[in-house]
Amino acid sequence: MGVVNVTPDSFSDGGQFDDAAQAVTHGRRLAAEGAAILDVGGESTRPGADPVPAGDEIARVVPVVEELRDVAQVSIDTMKLSVAQAAVDAGATYVNDVTAFRHDPDLAGFVADRGLDCCLMHMLGEPRTMQRDPHYVDVVSEVKAFLTERMEAAIAAGVPESKIQLDPGIGFGKTMEHNLTLLARLGEFTDLGRPIVIGTSRKTFIGRLTGRDVTERVHGTVATCVIALERGARVFRVHDVAAVADALKVASATFAAWPTSPTKTSTKTTI
Repeated sequence: MGVVNVTPDSFSDGGQFDDAAQAVTHGRRLAAEGAAILDVGGESTRPGADPVPAGDEIARVVPVVEELRDVAQVSIDTMKLSVAQAAVDAGATYVNDVTAFRHDPDLAGFVADRGLDCCLMHMLGEPRTMQRDPHYVDVVSEVKAFLTERMEAAIAAGVPESKIQLDPGIGFGKTMEHNLTLLARLGEFTDLGRPIVIGTSRKTFIGRLTGRDVTERVHGTVATCVIALERGARVFRVHDVAAVADALKVASATFAAWPTSPTKTSTKTTI
């Protein structure tokens, strides 16, 4: 899943692709590098980010979705029903909601009615507040319980279980220690029976571990994605598609001959 941020303030590439033409060119490049899904977003969800009016968000993403819909599967990264409706009318077939349908509960019914794929993610609070002293007794069990509840709510709204993917929300209301624990114990999420989405790309905890600037975290990102693959993740939301795609191809081929690897049961990955 290649990241196409059409925003002026995203944490890693804000302002680089906020022009529609630049975003389309970037999306085409990511698809050529191996992205099966292009995740188009018009509102930053970085820590401390302010909300964006729906009209502005729609104006940012719709022209990009229209141009990329024939390039790869297009995902709309939004928590707003009106934005999802406009993006799907423009050609998106996947909704990536960082609030797991909590911000706008009617979004679940829309996903069901239109037969869309979706990703439900765990986030503590909201972007403006999520990194203010996040606390868990057991981050894995609490995130797993949340994802179970949100999946059940989506199914109750009519979303087929087969259309749901789950994201533990690395970096969304978690300390570095929480993030590392989620990665180390990611295999515990596989018994939920749905593809696990992992989004570690260029995140702050990688910078803290490596001392690298946000633009220099590709190697750390690759490491986290290979670890996540071995522990059962199947969808990888990244900025640096070529590097991660190559690493996952090599790791997947290696793990296929490794008797204890989760990839013995499924080697299909989505970049």
